[in-house]
Amino acid sequence: MVLLNDWSERLALQESEERRIFNPVAWAQYEALVADLGDKSPYRVHFLAGVLEIVSPSRNHESGKTRIGDLLLIYFLETNTDYFPMGSTTLKRPEQGAGGEPDESYCIGTDKDFPNLAIEVIVTSGSINRLELYRRLGVQEVWFWQSDRLSLYHQRPESPQFAATAGYEPIGRSELLPELDIDLLTHCLQNPSPLAAAKAFRQGLPRG
Repeated sequence: MVLLNDWSERLALQESEERRIFNPVAWAQYEALVADLGDKSPYRVHFLAGVLEIVSPSRNHESGKTRIGDLLLIYFLETNTDYFPMGSTTLKRPEQGAGGEPDESYCIGTDKDFPNLAIEVIVTSGSINRLELYRRLGVQEVWFWQSDRLSLYHQRPESPQFAATAGYEPIGRSELLPELDIDLLTHCLQNPSPLAAAKAFRQGLPRG
């Protein structure tokens, strides 16, 4: 596809993340690009109201999202929590003009077509409005990992006071996983050793 070929040859997975924004883009062009890239593409593609974003994730980005997923898997297993991982599945609602690929995503409790929880690792700024994107996709809770900190948001569709955050309220504890110690999770994600982090996280979980 011409849209991608214009720059894909010089876009590589590096320490510094690469991001391109295209506007205006038709929904049909977005769907054609996603089809061209296929399931094994290294790129993340997001579409919101005619704006297309293509990201080539850095090593730091991929490391962050994998480590979050690893620790959550430990939590699900140790707490006997029903979960259905959706990973970076492409989520699309054409009637809302929204499509995206979370870094990690999960259905909690029961399996569904769209996840309850989406997680994004933010390395570079200047992206499309992720909260607005996930609002249109109907995702209840969104987590951002940025600058070694977790920020959590839960959707409040009937609360106009959260209009600045696309109808999401900033929260200190997950409402989907209320027993999860966010401070413990954050502290372990800050540990430079994934193995030591996983051991510390497991050790810090409450015992039944």
